[in-house]
Amino acid sequence: MHWQTTRFAIDLSRPQIMGIVNVTPDSFSDGGQYAARDAALAHCEKLLRDGADMLDIGGESTRPGAQALPLDEELARVLPVVKHAVTLGVPVSVDTYKPAVMQAVLDLGADIINDIWALRWRDDQGGPTGDAVVAAHPSCGVCLMHMHRDPQTMQVAPMEGDVVPQVLSFLELLAQRLRGLGVDSARICLDPGIGFGKTVPQNFALLARQVQAVPAGYPVLAGWSRKSSLAAVTQTSLSQMASMDVDQRRAPSVTAAVLAVQNGAHVVRVHDVRDTVGALKVLAAMQAQA
Repeated sequence: MHWQTTRFAIDLSRPQIMGIVNVTPDSFSDGGQYAARDAALAHCEKLLRDGADMLDIGGESTRPGAQALPLDEELARVLPVVKHAVTLGVPVSVDTYKPAVMQAVLDLGADIINDIWALRWRDDQGGPTGDAVVAAHPSCGVCLMHMHRDPQTMQVAPMEGDVVPQVLSFLELLAQRLRGLGVDSARICLDPGIGFGKTVPQNFALLARQVQAVPAGYPVLAGWSRKSSLAAVTQTSLSQMASMDVDQRRAPSVTAAVLAVQNGAHVVRVHDVRDTVGALKVLAAMQAQA
């Protein structure tokens, strides 16, 4: 299986590691330490030295309760980093739901649009839609993610019942809609949306039944890195969970990435690239002898 993107046909015969570059001052996971342009550029290069196969650059926090970011501010944060990242010889993904940002980064040569809204977001100005931007591009890759409600309300009223068939139905519908606009299936990757409007048990149900949650034939992207569900199952009290820092979340995050790959994920989106690379090498060594 390959994931077709702007400049690369990404070979998914081995798991791909997507290194996260948060160009945000309010990210829950890294405290905005890469918000400054030079720090973000240096972080891109460090992630590649650590073994990342691709980069995912985002300018707006989508943590629960996060407020929407004005378009001009997101462009100011993201464009300088994307401009540099596309010179580094690896696929570059941009985490955005705004069509204007999608168009701007694709014009700079970005390879993948990674959209938590799965191209459903609409502005109130009647501008171009995300699905139209992606469909008009000859080859960019796209990752469609399942999200219940929106970042402001998703954890206030999370999903109910068995999430696996609901996520499957959603992703099937959105992938079919995009294909109906002429986007080849080889360009589409799907993400069940860990932590986006789900309870802790529901998130782990999506991990355990990951293959059932994503339509057959599409690659799966899993984003477990530093998610609160990992803190919830590894800490013994709410106070411990709330104070669990990023270093304490590293081992659970790496474990979740390995389990996601073992359960069929093709791409894992992670902060801790070096540790995840090592862990996946151990998994591969075991699988080679099975």
